[in-house]
Amino acid sequence: MIAELRTLLAVARHGTFAAAGARIGLTQAAVSGQIKRLEAQLGLRLFDRTGRSATLNADGLRTLARAQELVSRFDALADPATPDTAQARLRIGAIASVQADLLPGALARWRQAHPRRPLQVVPGISLHLMDQLDAGELELAVMIRPPFGIPAGLAWTSLRHERYMLLVPATLRARAWRSVLEAHPFIRYERSSFGGRQVDRFLRTQRLQPRESIEVDDLPAMTALVAAGLGVALVPCAGDGAALPPTVRAMRLGEAAFHREIGLLRPAQAKDDPALEELVASLRAEAATPASRRSR
Repeated sequence: MIAELRTLLAVARHGTFAAAGARIGLTQAAVSGQIKRLEAQLGLRLFDRTGRSATLNADGLRTLARAQELVSRFDALADPATPDTAQARLRIGAIASVQADLLPGALARWRQAHPRRPLQVVPGISLHLMDQLDAGELELAVMIRPPFGIPAGLAWTSLRHERYMLLVPATLRARAWRSVLEAHPFIRYERSSFGGRQVDRFLRTQRLQPRESIEVDDLPAMTALVAAGLGVALVPCAGDGAALPPTVRAMRLGEAAFHREIGLLRPAQAKDDPALEELVASLRAEAATPASRRSR
């Protein structure tokens, strides 16, 4: 049943049977078959099916929470003996935008107390970092809050909220963000990322269909593309966007404004490691420090 439970977790995480299958290496038919077997074994309908779509129902949501716990416990059976935490390598995942922002100052604080502790920063988008955290490959991930909730067995610590703004070339003097977004080529935040999903929901809610030009999952690259005059982009900005290059300006979205939440995801039952706890504290302190005073 563990295989079926893993498939259930993948469907919940990736949104559809097809997307889950692509992520875990199964066909859509195989995913559907595993879910049907799981429903038969449990005697429950986990999804409400309408046409080609399937949505977790109340029984499915309850089963999802229990499935995460069961899979985590099963995986723990193969864990080696706990290493000496004073020498064990810390592995932390981080999305690209925090690697040049929050991490330098936080690691500078932490390194003063732990000059010899090995540490590895693993890059990736939030979805992939969460998978690695589930698999025990990371102790901590600095990422965007999952849009589907925090999986059972994991704990979330919020660091900050970042407002999305419309980045435009500084030479563009228009003031109405909606007309700008509709009139210029659109540089899209990559759809499979959590941030890209937020942008996609915003466009649907606002009933906007911009002229898509380029899709990329790298915020500095998106800013550079705007600076080069290749289009406009909806990008999360820490603070008021004052750190943007002079060739780019940020337009606020007024009452339509939306945000992304940056935070720390880690196992709810974290290992007893004082150095890891001090790293969490350093990240929280850095997030609370105004951008103009951050260590570089």
